[in-house]
Amino acid sequence: MYDYIKGKITDITPKYIVLENNNIGYQIKVANPYYFDLDKETTIFTYLHVREDVFELYGFPSKDERDFFMSLISVKGLGPKGALAILASGKITETIDAIKQSNNKYLEKFPGIGSKASQQIILDLNGKLNFEEMREVKKVDPRMEDIKITLRNLGYKNQEIKKIEPTLESNIDLPMGELIKVALKALLNN
Repeated sequence: MYDYIKGKITDITPKYIVLENNNIGYQIKVANPYYFDLDKETTIFTYLHVREDVFELYGFPSKDERDFFMSLISVKGLGPKGALAILASGKITETIDAIKQSNNKYLEKFPGIGSKASQQIILDLNGKLNFEEMREVKKVDPRMEDIKITLRNLGYKNQEIKKIEPTLESNIDLPMGELIKVALKALLNN
């Protein structure tokens, strides 16, 4: 329902963050709340989990992390809380390797994941994930996502943006207006 929400983080708790957008504070459950900075403008990619009695909003710093979360919750018997616990480890590539290698012991170290659940994760996901793409899942600076969204809104294609990523990463600490100028200049020179 919501692809992403862009706003300022106004509160960080051990289980969730509050992202303010247009004077509305969205309570968003995240794997690592302290990954985010208080009072910083950021983009959070979201997933709305709906049950009869609950509407919960889950958030991720990148689309890739959200996609991995979606793959995990597609596993029979694994809900959003279990998937978030796996993401909280911060070692997504190791988790992907464990699934690919059918390593039950690695998966069982996560809270709430026992022998049966680890076998189900391997059964449901091994061979169904594009491991080479998922391997590239990494923590992405929210500002990098913001600049990419801005460039896409200006009509640039993902392939064009990908070519200038090294330039963006080396200038990521610039103010957003300056970063956009650097990006546009790099795009014109390509």
